[in-house]
Amino acid sequence: MTVVVLHIDRLALHARHGVPGAERTLGQRFFLDLVITAEVGDALTSDRIEDSVHYGHVIEAATVAFTRHTFNLIEAAATAVADDLLYRFPRIETVKVTVHKPCAPVTAFVTDISATVERRRHD
Repeated sequence: MTVVVLHIDRLALHARHGVPGAERTLGQRFFLDLVITAEVGDALTSDRIEDSVHYGHVIEAATVAFTRHTFNLIEAAATAVADDLLYRFPRIETVKVTVHKPCAPVTAFVTDISATVERRRHD
């Protein structure tokens, strides 16, 4: 078994997640961090993308899963992304999704608010 850990950091996406009406109307920028553990079989010796997980396809799938629906909670959005990636990519064993919401409407000065969800194939 050959396992690789892939990191996709700060994928910037525009979406309409949140509770206040303005967030759902105007939307805002979010950032996603993905940490994926995948069984890549012979990819390290074959050097064939078919033996690994194509991170371009992962980015496309994460983007669709994140923007397809409107969520109240960023942790619910993170769960939707994680579950979708496990469904679409059978080589993925674990996925950790962090959703960053740097412009959250709070009455404090913060640089970021984020939620992280981790899912495993056999949970």
